[in-house]
Amino acid sequence: METDGNVPHVQAKFFTKQKGISVPDSPFSIPYNVGVIELSSLINSLLSQDEAESRGLVNFDFLVDGEFLREPLNQFLQRKEASTESVIDIEYLERQPAPEPEDALVHDDWVAALAASQDYILTGCYDNVVRVWNTEGDLLMTIPGHSGPVKCLAWLHNEDGVAQKTFVTGSHDETLLVWRWNQQTNSLDCVHSCRGHAGSVDTVTVSPNGQRFCTGSWDKLLKIWSASLDHSADADDDEAPQKKKKKTDGQKLPSRVPLLTLSGHSEGVSSALWVNEDVVATASWDHTIRLWDLHHGIQKSAITGAKVFLDLSICPETQLMLAASADRHVRLYDHRITDGASVKSTFTSHTAWVSSVSWSPCHPNQFISGSYDAILKLWDTRSPKAPLYDMTGHEDKILAVDWSMPQYMLSGGADNHLKIFSYQAREAQIPS
Repeated sequence: METDGNVPHVQAKFFTKQKGISVPDSPFSIPYNVGVIELSSLINSLLSQDEAESRGLVNFDFLVDGEFLREPLNQFLQRKEASTESVIDIEYLERQPAPEPEDALVHDDWVAALAASQDYILTGCYDNVVRVWNTEGDLLMTIPGHSGPVKCLAWLHNEDGVAQKTFVTGSHDETLLVWRWNQQTNSLDCVHSCRGHAGSVDTVTVSPNGQRFCTGSWDKLLKIWSASLDHSADADDDEAPQKKKKKTDGQKLPSRVPLLTLSGHSEGVSSALWVNEDVVATASWDHTIRLWDLHHGIQKSAITGAKVFLDLSICPETQLMLAASADRHVRLYDHRITDGASVKSTFTSHTAWVSSVSWSPCHPNQFISGSYDAILKLWDTRSPKAPLYDMTGHEDKILAVDWSMPQYMLSGGADNHLKIFSYQAREAQIPS
């Protein structure tokens, strides 16, 4: 380590994966206690005149050993127990701009469930109503069908191109309803109901191929259902002949029974997601995350935590799984590890229960989390010590978040609002 007066120096080489902002790859002597602001000024000063003129002053972020620098370099190196005698490789990239508040859509009660698809947003509310919005903030349809708060919902699949969309809604009334929405006529049909749970239906998730959906309930059970709209899949008459409906009763909806029911949780199921076509993961109030083998109808593994797990989200690209917990933390798991070392990172910043998490649809390192502290946070897995940004605006606890559309982050809360934040991801930041 070199010294310049009273300030020690270290040797560092800078590199980037982004085009148009490269600097010489020779080592530079930098102060040992340098921070992000000083490093950003250095990179700006090293850019060629053409690059500097085309981009103007740029704010940069810096990655050392795969982690964002969020403290002075000397503190980072001490925490990592890294050598200061060798040249330090530092990757730099343009700092991600902050998400911007786009809209706030008012509901009549708590917003408990969200699902976005293309240009449309579904919201489930404690007033027992489902609503369909567009991303311009227009209310397209109000759907009263349940007799209890709507706790979960999901888009199923398109029919006839974009002319019709189908979705499923689950409720505290212990039922699920499958809907067909014609976008051209803005008309809606309830195709059938799904009955079988004996408690509030709190989570629903659709299989990767769209052929099935999975539900979890306060009755501690996990159920798999057919997503087909063909009424031949409505097998309740065969399963429960004592409850046969009159075929002439055209007012009654076809009622569907589950393809499979799995038990094992000792408390309510709070979240479910498809890992792949044959494996589903569930989170529960019993402090466990369980993975289920649907082909054999058995539990294949379990992860135990210290507190209630409230939500799960999986990254399609890396297969890493996020879990939101009542202990105020978000944890990153590798569910493929079964030797007890499955926690990859812990993200700590919320001050109350973390109610919901959602991966970015286009960036395998980024996700959002919503909490009872009324704050929505944007995280990068390379910055476990601090979120990239806090997004405020809710006046009560956040109950649901959704990041299905790359350009919009959604959060719904007990302040009766759906908040929409616009987001312009740096395309060049997305790893290959």
